Amino acid sequence: MAPRTATARTRLLEAARDVIRAKGYAATTVDDLCARAGVTKGAFFHHFRSKEALGVAAADFWAETTSAMFAGAPYHAPDDPYERLLAYLRFRRDLLGAGELDEITCLAGTMVQEVYDSAPAIRDACHAAISGHAMTLTADIRAAMEARGVTGFTPESLALHTQAVLQGAFVLAKAGNSVALARDSVDHLIRYVTLIFSHPREDTDEPVQ
Repeated sequence: MAPRTATARTRLLEAARDVIRAKGYAATTVDDLCARAGVTKGAFFHHFRSKEALGVAAADFWAETTSAMFAGAPYHAPDDPYERLLAYLRFRRDLLGAGELDEITCLAGTMVQEVYDSAPAIRDACHAAISGHAMTLTADIRAAMEARGVTGFTPESLALHTQAVLQGAFVLAKAGNSVALARDSVDHLIRYVTLIFSHPREDTDEPVQ
């Protein structure tokens, strides 16, 4: 149960974060969320007009709370932007050893796989959460590219690629019921980033694959 010092709305958002990651959006009921949060159904509908509205708010809550966590993470410490990028990827890999599958996966990624067509408002909120986090990497990627003479792709495209690998790693881990599969994927991502920054390319219209 969430602490009773939290508001009913916050407890419902925390319940959504945990229950949806464990069960999926479709399988999670309003009753599940109320039971987890320790609130009445009346309290639920006082704060959210529907389960879909809760889904949108949960994606926004996820973005807000994870942004605070990442902002204070140790990967910002290195002076070199390239080393900060690698430190970020190692930090993401280390997070994969911090709990069970439902505790280390992404709420936004979990929801959007189910509702991308049926609930556009949730889809858009999940997109904002995932892409918004990705864009926090672009300044370091751009500075690292300039410092090392790396060309052939945009900082934004590499930032989004890191999230594509991470989201795919979560899916692979769930499918194989093994966090180790996700860690292996992030290790490959680290090797890829190390490779492209170790071997700068001449300007080209062809992106690095």
